[in-house]
Amino acid sequence: MTKKPDYPLDQLMMIKKNRFDQAVKILEEKKAALEAEYEKLYDVTQERDQALEHKVAKLTQFREELDQGTTSDKIQQMKAYLKIAEAKLNEKEKGVVAQTKRVETAQIQVDKATDELFQRKKDLEKLEIHKKEWEKEILLWLEQQESTQHDEQGSATYHLRKKEEGLRKKDREKNENR
Repeated sequence: MTKKPDYPLDQLMMIKKNRFDQAVKILEEKKAALEAEYEKLYDVTQERDQALEHKVAKLTQFREELDQGTTSDKIQQMKAYLKIAEAKLNEKEKGVVAQTKRVETAQIQVDKATDELFQRKKDLEKLEIHKKEWEKEILLWLEQQESTQHDEQGSATYHLRKKEEGLRKKDREKNENR
């Protein structure tokens, strides 16, 4: 039987497989980065919430002091401290907004990596389907080649036997004529 030839696109298939594997790794890395950004967002949000609670507590304390009656120096100190608490809260809020943007960027990166992974998988699957079709065609071609060889061998054997039979017949006729 004739040996089946190697698939001519094996190298391309290896390249596609490697690219698919790389896309899987990149997606995992991007997901890990997104998770880290979410954790940072959680931490920054917690800090902002603490600053807000602190500001609200100081504001409540300031109102209580005003209700009890207090000196104008203490009022000025409390107003100044409330401004500082407000500035810290604004700073923490800016941090939350910035971290939210980083989370959105990381999410976009994950989406792109996911799209890339699906594209690589589709390319690999197309090539695998092509390989299966190619193998079917090669097997059919090999069967046809083998059938042709058998036909040629059978035909040659038939003609050889006919020729031998004819020679034997002539030999017999010669022998009988003598």
